[in-house]
Amino acid sequence: MLVLVVYDITDDKRRNKLATFLEGYGRRVQYSVFECFLSLADMQTLHQQIARRVKPDEDDNVRLYWVPVDALPRALTIGSEAPEPPPDAYII
Repeated sequence: MLVLVVYDITDDKRRNKLATFLEGYGRRVQYSVFECFLSLADMQTLHQQIARRVKPDEDDNVRLYWVPVDALPRALTIGSEAPEPPPDAYII
């Protein structure tokens, strides 16, 4: 499934560290938005890892949205490609 990770972090250092971390999970589509294709278990693991990196008491705000695969064809975009799941297999 597509997981949207959206964040608002005031501290530049924490924000940059989180962005670098998230690059290992998905595609950055805006400054504070990542599209990640993950299983529910992977999403829960990612949530736990993010929770260790942010500070809600300092107004850090991170949201993970689970987007059903049947919603992808209905996504509308301007200025970028629509979200596409990765291929099931790679041929090398």
